[in-house]
Order: sequence, then structure tokens, then C-alpha cells
Amino acid sequence: KFGVTLSIIMLIIYFGFVLLVAFDKSLLATPIAAGAVTTIGIPLGLFVIVSAFILTGIYVRRANSEFDALTRKIAEDV
Repeated sequence: KFGVTLSIIMLIIYFGFVLLVAFDKSLLATPIAAGAVTTIGIPLGLFVIVSAFILTGIYVRRANSEFDALTRKIAEDV
């Protein structure tokens, strides 16, 4: 359940960004501030990439602490 939940979160983030690119390019092309060269699309794209690393880190942390112990217990029972 945990892995599926994280996967769904990542899919929502990724496809949300792709849908913005497809259907609302003007929003992504809006400058962050008056006279700024950087647009809203750049931080949103970085958010997609960073969120993938964060969600992976969350999964790895739980896998190393909880899932490895469960696997070890199953192996000892067999």
C-alpha cells in the first residue's frame, strides 16, 4: 500500500505538470517577477524532479527500517 501511495502521488505530480505544459503554456510562461527572465515553469519543473528524489528517499528510509526487518523475520521462519 505504501509503495502504491507514493507512486500515485508521483504520477499526480508528473502528469499534472505534463497537463500544464499541454493545456496552459501561458501560465508556465509567466515570469516569476516583473522583469524577471525565469518563468513559473522552471521552479515547477524543478519541483517535479526534486519531489521524485524526496519520495524515493521516503520509500528507501521506510524500506531500510521496516521492510528489511520483516524480510529477515520471514527468512528466519522458513
